[in-house]
Amino acid sequence: MRPLAIALVAILMAAGCSTPRRDKITVACGASERWCAMMVKRFSDATGVEADFVRLSSGEALERIKAARARQEFDVWHGGPADSYVAAKSLGLLEPYKSEKSGEIRKEWADRENAWSGIYAGVLAFCNNTKELAKRGMQPIRSWRELLDERLRGSVALAHPATSGTAYTTLWTHVQLGGGDHDAALGYLRSLHPNVLRYTSSGSAAALQAAKQEAAVGVVFSHDCVTAQEQGYPNLQVTFPQEGTGYELGGLAVLAGAHNPHSARTYVDWALSGASQQLGPLVQFYALPTNTKVPAHSKAADPAAVKLVSYDVEVAGRAKQALVDRFSAEIARPPA
Repeated sequence: MRPLAIALVAILMAAGCSTPRRDKITVACGASERWCAMMVKRFSDATGVEADFVRLSSGEALERIKAARARQEFDVWHGGPADSYVAAKSLGLLEPYKSEKSGEIRKEWADRENAWSGIYAGVLAFCNNTKELAKRGMQPIRSWRELLDERLRGSVALAHPATSGTAYTTLWTHVQLGGGDHDAALGYLRSLHPNVLRYTSSGSAAALQAAKQEAAVGVVFSHDCVTAQEQGYPNLQVTFPQEGTGYELGGLAVLAGAHNPHSARTYVDWALSGASQQLGPLVQFYALPTNTKVPAHSKAADPAAVKLVSYDVEVAGRAKQALVDRFSAEIARPPA
């Protein structure tokens, strides 16, 4: 290229005449593959902003976001328990944003400083394969104590808390049941360890392990078990621990260093809206909505009918790294 042409190209680029970057965002998505795909497509249809996603469990998402903080690969983080969002906030990985829809979200289900917002809630449950349990002479599991039964050796489906928000919810539930005692919580999970089939990276995988009779019971959020039932696995039954159980608050946040922060904020506004929070059942996702204008689906867990432990997301998030490190060192390493 001649010197004059090179100079002209440089002038045009400096004046903003270079090829414009497409209006596009990438979402780190922590819910089911089908739900993630539907949400980004519906968002694109509604706004004209191109969007794609990468499906990651909450632990995997946090590690990817931390690793890429100098040159972030995602614009939005959507789904997965808010404990990880609390941890991300403490590391400066989230960009605070007060959405125009924030007034419609339950106040106790959002960060007070607008770093993240709750997008759905799910209750921790047992996903029982009644056929597999009957082979062991057992009824559906209804307590944490029953889960330690020797007849369940290698037959409990559970994820690892280093990679799975579901598993960390399980761990923190036992911290609460033990009156805040970390040693007691780890002691229970150490006792449960011989009964675990294998630690998976994704919490929802435990529902499919139970559904496919690889395990007799899975520890999952209830809506994941209901989804498996609707996918054609008739031997599944949802029960809740009688001693008390925890719950997840699925999070949503704009990421610090987003390539397209304006469209990322547009995505948050759209996702928090009542219209988008009614979409879950279209892909068999029956979590509780956080938008006060959206009624819970009949197949969602009823918090009033379940004994819930006190679950402070902020406290759980601050304790996460130390607890997960202890679990990995004392009970089982994360899955490779």
